[in-house]
Amino acid sequence: MLVLLPPSEGKAASGSGSPLKPEALSLPGLAGARAAVFEELVELCAADEGKAREVLGLSEGLRGEVAKNAALRTAGARPAGEVYTGVLYDALGLAALDAAARERAGTSLLVFSGLWGAVRVDDLIPSYRCSMGVKLPGLGALGAYWRAPLAEVMPEVAGEGLVLDLRSAAYAAAWKPKGEVAGRTATVRVLHAPTRKVVSHFNKATKGRMVRSLLESGSAPGSPGELVEALRGLGYVVEVAAPGKAGKPWALDVLVEQVH
Repeated sequence: MLVLLPPSEGKAASGSGSPLKPEALSLPGLAGARAAVFEELVELCAADEGKAREVLGLSEGLRGEVAKNAALRTAGARPAGEVYTGVLYDALGLAALDAAARERAGTSLLVFSGLWGAVRVDDLIPSYRCSMGVKLPGLGALGAYWRAPLAEVMPEVAGEGLVLDLRSAAYAAAWKPKGEVAGRTATVRVLHAPTRKVVSHFNKATKGRMVRSLLESGSAPGSPGELVEALRGLGYVVEVAAPGKAGKPWALDVLVEQVH
């Protein structure tokens, strides 16, 4: 099972250890594309704070994020699963998983990123600010920039099993499973059962808890159909729409009574 996650907008501070070692990151096929984004981002933020804030869409109150980006070459790195924070990652609670579930997280979770393309939760990265919606002056819109590099590496990363896609729209656009991979991909919406409306903030919390439940249970669904059965077995109310034709992802609706 491969679980595709969005990053968090807010991030924990960089670690106190060694700086980033790009060659040690997972998905080495993205190394060249990562280096190009990294260098332009650092140079932009080091040269002109005002322009950098405009490009990154940051308010005056977030000017510290520009300085953080400017120092990425020397900032301490820590596991990506610790850098990413927020509602989904709080609900996922990687730090509180037992050893077996934490090991499963390291091999099955993949976080998409405007700066890195995609990283695993055990990859050591510094804290940064660069969303997939950013348009860098040189490289252009990152959502479009990452499509070709990700298209090269992701089919192999996806392997032959289930792909559970929990990314938000901006990150999902950077790589869309196609063909046979799409046929074993499942996307998830979280609906408030009484109203049948899509929830927003609580959508992230439910997805985080859902992934945590799968990791803790040791469940290893190999297909969207097996995922539906696994989630129902874990107490989730799931409705499913199988694709009408081959090469299309499955759409799952997880129903919640309370939005919390």
